[in-house]
Amino acid sequence: MSDAAAALAGSAAAESTAARNLRQQLMENGHERPEGHTCPICFDLIEFPVGKHSKRNSCCMKTVCNGCILAAERRGFNESCPFCRTSLPDDDASTLAMIQKRVNKGDAAALSHLGEHHYHGQLGLVKNVPRAIELWMEAAELGSVDAHYRLSVVYFTGNCVEEDKARGIHHWQQAAMGGDAESRHNLGVFEFNNGNHQLSAQHHMISAKMGYERSLNNIKDMFKEGLATKAQYADALIGYRDAVEEMKSPQREEAKRLGL
Repeated sequence: MSDAAAALAGSAAAESTAARNLRQQLMENGHERPEGHTCPICFDLIEFPVGKHSKRNSCCMKTVCNGCILAAERRGFNESCPFCRTSLPDDDASTLAMIQKRVNKGDAAALSHLGEHHYHGQLGLVKNVPRAIELWMEAAELGSVDAHYRLSVVYFTGNCVEEDKARGIHHWQQAAMGGDAESRHNLGVFEFNNGNHQLSAQHHMISAKMGYERSLNNIKDMFKEGLATKAQYADALIGYRDAVEEMKSPQREEAKRLGL
């Protein structure tokens, strides 16, 4: 074998080893949802979609479930944060100032949140995608799962940036290993579309057991098509039901009935 051929073989072997190691890390990590998906008041995981069943407060960057928001309102805390009791801002400028204060302290959640506002041109900000990417990158470096997810979506889809699917997948992987169920689900879809059905099933099983319904539905469809086993579907279904049950509470159910 020539030196060039040997070098190519060595490079391919190293790449194969790196891919196997990454796959192992993906399967071993991210089975628990990130800390930010737990309500800091009742300490229960928040239902999916998190944005529908909770609210993030600019003062402390804590995401409080609707059940605890309802309970706080009934105790008279209508004008203050249910968690830190800071008075809620009444205009965009005040909200932005609160977020910026936490950004200045290196708060990863605030950095990601501010990036979202720059991306959409909210709170009186002019839409600024490069600034949003910069903030998300900084937040991701500080460990923000949310920032990794947002970067994955814009790069994979090429939404307002040059499409870079490899970079998008990288951020999905990082978010998935951080416990983000939607990123895990998206990896499952990606692998399915590329014919890697067993790997797809493994991803979907992890996110289904977190209570992510779309992943459970995909496992069900794969089972019907003979691409996943009965045992895999049964395991995913039991895990999904357990996760959903753990996210329920009387306060949250009442908040739903009241349309909160």
